[in-house]
Amino acid sequence: MRILWIDPIVEDKRYVGALRGALDDARRADTEFEIISLPAGPAPRHLRYHAYEALVAAEIVKAVYRRAADYDAFIIGCFYDLALREAREVSGKAIVTAPCEASIAIAAQLGNSFSVLVDADKAIPKMRENIRAYGMGHRLMSMRPLNMGVLEFQAQAERTMAAMLREGVKAVEEDRAEVIVLGCSAEVGFHQTLQAELGVPVIDSALAPFKYAEFLAETAQRFGWHPSRRWGSEPPPEDEIRDWGLFQVMPGPK
Repeated sequence: MRILWIDPIVEDKRYVGALRGALDDARRADTEFEIISLPAGPAPRHLRYHAYEALVAAEIVKAVYRRAADYDAFIIGCFYDLALREAREVSGKAIVTAPCEASIAIAAQLGNSFSVLVDADKAIPKMRENIRAYGMGHRLMSMRPLNMGVLEFQAQAERTMAAMLREGVKAVEEDRAEVIVLGCSAEVGFHQTLQAELGVPVIDSALAPFKYAEFLAETAQRFGWHPSRRWGSEPPPEDEIRDWGLFQVMPGPK
């Protein structure tokens, strides 16, 4: 099984190193994975702002389209789940998933309610909209901001854990959340300590989409449950892609 993690920013070596280690520990024996990031240059180092999302969405779609035959599954590594529907449209038979969708799907199996620990207030409106769109709005108890930048999570691990513990206690005791979801894939590696302290399941939003991708890719292999290509899931015609030179103008992630 081959899985491609698309990191939709210019590579942060500390984060990618932590991510690679966590995924390597979590993978099945028969799973191979690769992580790609945007090439260095005029590209975002984080996606705090929605304008930055718009700049990289096309690169995600191109990366999936160009590599669709080479991987069993793709993961878009951002809790905004940006370009998820668009990437699925051109993924051929490959699975495409992302952190928010996968994390709350798992959380719903472990408790009646959940809260999300996000980086900052800026993230809350769109993440809440996505959770509602996924049909899980009634289970969402709260979204608690850590008031940290995404690039600080791995660089300032002690501060990150202190903020997670502070807001996690509030989410459980005040908001009555039965499960905690870490609302950024850059929060990878903190869930076990936090889980032990809070006494409730804590979903790591890097591990969740990875294991979800493995599961869905296995069901595709064994039962033929590939993405639908009818009605709303209809892909763009290949002759249009070829004749109009689509997905070829700008380089994709490397």
